[in-house]
Amino acid sequence: MLRRNRRLEKEYLFRKSKETLERTKYEKKRKIREAVQEGKPIPTELRNEEAQLRQEIDLEDENTAVPRTHIDDEYAKASERDPKILLTTSRDPSAPLIQFTKELKLVFPNAQVVNRGGQVISEIVESCRAHDYSDVVLVHEHRGKPDGLIVCHLPYGPTAYFQLCNVVSRHDIKDKKAMGTVPQAYPHLIINNFTTKLGERTANILKHLFPVPKPDTKRIITFANDQDYISFRHHMYDKPGGPKSIELKEIGPRFELKLFKIKLGTVDQDEAQNEWVLKPYMNTAKKQKFLGN
Repeated sequence: MLRRNRRLEKEYLFRKSKETLERTKYEKKRKIREAVQEGKPIPTELRNEEAQLRQEIDLEDENTAVPRTHIDDEYAKASERDPKILLTTSRDPSAPLIQFTKELKLVFPNAQVVNRGGQVISEIVESCRAHDYSDVVLVHEHRGKPDGLIVCHLPYGPTAYFQLCNVVSRHDIKDKKAMGTVPQAYPHLIINNFTTKLGERTANILKHLFPVPKPDTKRIITFANDQDYISFRHHMYDKPGGPKSIELKEIGPRFELKLFKIKLGTVDQDEAQNEWVLKPYMNTAKKQKFLGN
């Protein structure tokens, strides 16, 4: 098993190393296509390669014209099976963190909570690979308040690091009857205002934590981006007076997510390349939006 994982990891890194060459060749082909369509002369720096590139262009179709990246490969098989998620915490978790993790288990279908104990991250990731888990979600805390969420896609990444803010758990709401119970049906997703490339990447990581729902399910989960803070809301809806009257009932929990890093590898790989990091000087650019408008 270890040899197989090492071999697959080497293949993945090799594919990733070839992306720069493929992207360069794609840009050259694009310039030749544009020159031919607009009736302009071929750029001088491409004239020596023109014959070979034109021959490759003639052999391409809609599936091979745009080069695939490692980002495509990470979720290439996501539609073939439902996600299987392992939820765990930092070591020696407090009672509020344990309660919040149990509520997250109700949010994510097919999730399983495991006590961290004395296990290190590398052991958890290796065990999840062996048992065919699709994602690992780690919840951290500071002085009894959940303050961090790590979403690691298996087997080879990516890993997204989020800050948790304004957490209101179901346990904190006193009116239990108005809140109701959490159904086990797969939810519909509402993903709003993730318009940039980084926003699309973040939305892709979050949406693959949920399986495809049935059309008639009445459970809704919302990820709404505003000023780069992602608001999570969890609702049930009903139509008591017909199709034109809709009642929304929030069933919790609710919290805000702030993305601060995406890493190309898994959470246990310290040497993995960072795809994006929120750096300190970025906080001064108040008008700049990274995830959406």
